[in-house]
Amino acid sequence: MKALIFAAGLGERMRPLTDHTPKPLIEAGGKPLIVWHLEKLAAMGIQEVVINTSWLADRFPVALGDGARWGLRIQYLYEGDTPLETGGGMLNALARLGQAPFLLVNGDIWTDFDFNRLPREPQGLAHLVMIDPPGYATHGDFALDPAGHVRSDGERRLTYAGIGVYRPALLDGWAQHVDDHASIAGNGKPRFRLAPILRAHMPAGRIHGEHHAGRWTDVGTPERLADLNRALSR
Repeated sequence: MKALIFAAGLGERMRPLTDHTPKPLIEAGGKPLIVWHLEKLAAMGIQEVVINTSWLADRFPVALGDGARWGLRIQYLYEGDTPLETGGGMLNALARLGQAPFLLVNGDIWTDFDFNRLPREPQGLAHLVMIDPPGYATHGDFALDPAGHVRSDGERRLTYAGIGVYRPALLDGWAQHVDDHASIAGNGKPRFRLAPILRAHMPAGRIHGEHHAGRWTDVGTPERLADLNRALSR
């Protein structure tokens, strides 16, 4: 299994911290956020990692090298000056990931979730990790039914944690399912969100998931970073 780390975001809400450092390279608990993920990926036996980049892309190879210090092989995939969003970023990376299911993790989160819990072969097209909605986004993204299917709506809505296992086939016919935010970036590559693609496959029961009740932080603001650092120092 290979892994894809989303690291192309602009980090606008984290400025001035991200003026010179891309958000996944900001330190929490004494090491960059993305390094927490690399250590977990190496521990579960993954050897090849694709990191998509955009903002301050040149900083990643300087900080992480080729991945050898973790026993990994890192490939950097530059998306251009404009990030391609979650769906476009995944589509752009498929040629590097091959035909087998791959693990995806957002580079700007911190969690105690054990990646070894993830299935190497999802039952359907994707297996998503879900968390209780954080205080700043109480509505949630999707619902998880008792059989482990992820649904667009339901009694108890959860938030997608930015962690999952995906089959490349999820993006077959992607253009039929994109929403009004889809566009073409300046380099001619499709730019679209992943959520509408996932929702399109939910009625057929092809998106599965699990609930993580442990610790998770989307490091989206300086205040959340400070809270995380205080928690990790304890």
